[in-house]
Amino acid sequence: MRKTLTALLFAAALPTVAMAMPDGGPRPDGPHHRGGPAFHELDLTRDQREQVGKLMGEQMQQRRDITERYLEKLPAADQKAMKDELQASRDKTDSAVRNLLKPDQQKKFDELQKERAAKRAEWQEFQTWKAEKAKKAQ
Repeated sequence: MRKTLTALLFAAALPTVAMAMPDGGPRPDGPHHRGGPAFHELDLTRDQREQVGKLMGEQMQQRRDITERYLEKLPAADQKAMKDELQASRDKTDSAVRNLLKPDQQKKFDELQKERAAKRAEWQEFQTWKAEKAKKAQ
């Protein structure tokens, strides 16, 4: 259980770290381009980097799906506690990242956070609508 929670916390923190990077993600010309430093040594072409990035993105989505599947199996109280802990961890990391930024970067970071929150709210609204539509169809 502890390993699962640790893995989930790590997975939840990844988007925050990615947002803190220049241009919202890894630079293809830097040592930590898509695929990590191990792929840097392979001298990949732009097309290969894009394909590796796509594969890594798919893997991240699969991890999220697996996490959600197991999260749904937990009792409601544990689900809420875990979600609250994940949110607290994200908030702490966001705050720490923001404190590292220059004032102009902080302004942009705040704008990105607002956009992210709006997208999350829109997604939640869609999921609610989708669930209601499925209930009506039954």
